[in-house]
Amino acid sequence: MSQLTRRKFLKTSALAAGAAALSARSWGQVTGANSDVRVAVLGLNGRGKNHVASLSAIKGVRIVALCDPDSAVLEQAKQLKGIDAASIKTYTDLRELFASPDVDAVTIATPNHWHSLAGIWACQAGKDVYVEKPVSHNIWEGRQLAAAAKKYNRVVQAGVQIRSGEGLREAVEYVQAGNLGKIIVSRGLCYKRRDSIGKTSGPQPVPASINYDIWTGPAPLLPPRRNSKKNGPVHYEWHWFWNYGNGDVGNQGIHQMDVARWFLGEPGLPRHSLSIGGRLGYVDDGETPNTQVIVHDYKTAPLIFEVRGLPSKPARGNEADTSGLSSADAADAAASTMDKYRGVSIGNVVECEGGFMIVPGYWSATAVDRDGKVIKEFKGHDHHMENFIEVIRSRKTADLYGPIDEGHESSALCHLGNISHEVGRAITPGELAERTQGSSLSAEATGRMIEHLKVHHVDLAKTPLTLGAPLAVEDGKEQFTGEFSDAANALLTRKYREPFVVPKLA
Repeated sequence: MSQLTRRKFLKTSALAAGAAALSARSWGQVTGANSDVRVAVLGLNGRGKNHVASLSAIKGVRIVALCDPDSAVLEQAKQLKGIDAASIKTYTDLRELFASPDVDAVTIATPNHWHSLAGIWACQAGKDVYVEKPVSHNIWEGRQLAAAAKKYNRVVQAGVQIRSGEGLREAVEYVQAGNLGKIIVSRGLCYKRRDSIGKTSGPQPVPASINYDIWTGPAPLLPPRRNSKKNGPVHYEWHWFWNYGNGDVGNQGIHQMDVARWFLGEPGLPRHSLSIGGRLGYVDDGETPNTQVIVHDYKTAPLIFEVRGLPSKPARGNEADTSGLSSADAADAAASTMDKYRGVSIGNVVECEGGFMIVPGYWSATAVDRDGKVIKEFKGHDHHMENFIEVIRSRKTADLYGPIDEGHESSALCHLGNISHEVGRAITPGELAERTQGSSLSAEATGRMIEHLKVHHVDLAKTPLTLGAPLAVEDGKEQFTGEFSDAANALLTRKYREPFVVPKLA
């Protein structure tokens, strides 16, 4: 079989027929232990800027190319520290970048709907890959990316950088060794303010600087229906639309979902998943939930994840308005508005029989007993991008802190929660209480969520919560079985837009 030419790559984009014959030598020099690693960064309007900062600080790494479908963003990125504006190559079409023989590795910080396909195309073109979280827009395509890493023998690091912290790795080992007793529940928390994106009157014009066909890629080619004062009609607010993003559970929450599963030591998907929540507290063009509780039923212990997108205090003033609340609620209103669980607003709390492991953010943790007395502290820092470069040089993929299989499975947890939500139905608070009364853990999480909504004056009779479908995951498979399986299985993947089609590799 003849090797795939760069011209054919640009024409087809799929690479399926000849990719098995490709090697890194097909495109350029193999990266050696002593040679520079030549890296390109894809997506420069958000996390890509952090990639540039991290890469430029690593000895023996050269950022040789930048890619973004927005030419205005590209021009701004050329001014970033660590970029040689005179020599850097820029691309608006990632397919042209992948065809370059002068790139050894790429980092992908595009919108979520591009993550898997960009990663697969990069693997097929002989590049090593760092892909931001979540590594996929849906469960099926994430599995194809994991398969691509193996098929094309590429280094693929998932952007779950909390795993790189030495302190967190020690904390996980400490809990799994039984030092705090049996795990009761592993919680992830994302209490992060997300303001309303407002309402538009209809489709919005795309700025002339954006190649919207490329930006849209695998998604349906539809005009944007958002117009943020800060980000315009295209950028960032895509997170809150199903065609492109996965809500905050797949934005910030993927980190905490990943850490929660890591502590459990559970490979693969849970036995059952359930979401309770909705987009509440304001009316805007966004589609994804801003308030949500997701329960994953694992054999070891439940994994419970919570999203809060409303402000830490109600919009009408600095103090909580307690009118309409019971005296007990009113007395607790200040704590409710902050809505923290054991001092953590974004992070993890692993509850065990003998105490708690508190992870208040990134890389560090503290073990406390049931009375809150500190038992042991664990400190660390981010080493994720450095780890990626080290493994590119060594080719020892077992040394990756965020291997693509782990990134895929944790990303899939986010998708499970969202699928449950999308297949769900409206529910009253009374019915919710009945549904959760058999589980003290679920009742506690949803109860705190309802109190949070009360403080924010959300009338659940007018804008009800959505009770997601209780999903049963087929044992050993990434698909559903049982009552809601037909509707849920239809959301495992999407219809891809030619020529931006994720190939079936697994």
